[in-house]
Amino acid sequence: MAKRGNSEGSIHKRSNGNWRAQISLGGKRLSHTAKTRTECNDWLRKTLDLVDGGMTYSKSEYTLGEFLLEWMDAKKNSLRPKPAQQYESIIRNDLLPNFGNAKLNKLNLSGFNRYYARLVAEGRGARTIRLIHSVLHSALEHATRIGLISRNPCHGAILPRNPTKEMKIFNEDQVITFLIAAKSSSYKLIYQMAIATGMRQSEILGLKWEDVDWTRSTINVKRQAQYVNGKGIVFMEPKTRAGVRQIALGKTILDELHKHQAKQKEIRVQKGNDWRDNNLIFPTSNGTPISQRNLTRDFLKVIRRTEVPRLRFHDLRHTAASLMINRGIPIMVVSKILGHSKPGVTLNIYAHCVSESQLKAARVMEEITTPITIDLKDITQKVEK
Repeated sequence: MAKRGNSEGSIHKRSNGNWRAQISLGGKRLSHTAKTRTECNDWLRKTLDLVDGGMTYSKSEYTLGEFLLEWMDAKKNSLRPKPAQQYESIIRNDLLPNFGNAKLNKLNLSGFNRYYARLVAEGRGARTIRLIHSVLHSALEHATRIGLISRNPCHGAILPRNPTKEMKIFNEDQVITFLIAAKSSSYKLIYQMAIATGMRQSEILGLKWEDVDWTRSTINVKRQAQYVNGKGIVFMEPKTRAGVRQIALGKTILDELHKHQAKQKEIRVQKGNDWRDNNLIFPTSNGTPISQRNLTRDFLKVIRRTEVPRLRFHDLRHTAASLMINRGIPIMVVSKILGHSKPGVTLNIYAHCVSESQLKAARVMEEITTPITIDLKDITQKVEK
């Protein structure tokens, strides 16, 4: 029998051959049954360590559901609105129905592996399953840190691999075809900006006139416009520090922005009190933020008028990056323009473009290093003549 403070533990063999470990805690008894004495010893040691760390009987009876709700209530204060909604949705719709009543200290890896396998069999996507696991793992890591459990029971879970999707982009000719087709669209400058700068849709829709530096021919990315359920469109900072960046603009884009600003001023005068001034570069006809759904609908409408491939709006960002890399722009520069945290991220995403650039480099170096054979005898003969 082991004794620590006011708690004591014991292990005994049951009539059915299994082993049971027990510990006295606050006048009540916790127990754990296993097939081997070694497993019971491990449980006893870890539980007594938790008791030494301040665990009480009430904490030992925590269900995962109780803990998740408390954790989410605190966690959402450190999350952006959209991820916070996503976390809450996963907890309420996926985790609570399946594990809500399970005791926190009874959770085990095999149970989570069975759950993920069932989700795969039901047809849930790999990305969704990995997202569910991410939320669960983060919550249980916190439970480990504060001493409710000795280790994270979902660590090392078997997860489905994310399917590798071939990146879809426009080539240079298709970019021209698409932009010509977009001339009649009220969003044409948005499309041009997306391809020229590689900015995300949310970043473009969050741009304000104060972000344009006409003297330096640059635009500053400082915020994103995101739709949040129950709140509508909200403005928030980019996800990372690298997302806050300055991007150089070409003369054509700057000229188009000047024209766009002049036209917007005329509309503001016409609208009068109906204009909602948010100082946005790309607002609706009354000054409010553009609906991402309406923009996507128009984008697909423009594509249908052409022979170019059907892409997502976000693929314009991939198009911009691919074209820059294929034209020989250094990865470091492309990474800064896109707002990636480091060039390695850019390399991982656009490895295929780098491979194509390497082929071009190989041809150039071949020309440099391949000696030209000169027949001196022929030259001598020509000189003598």
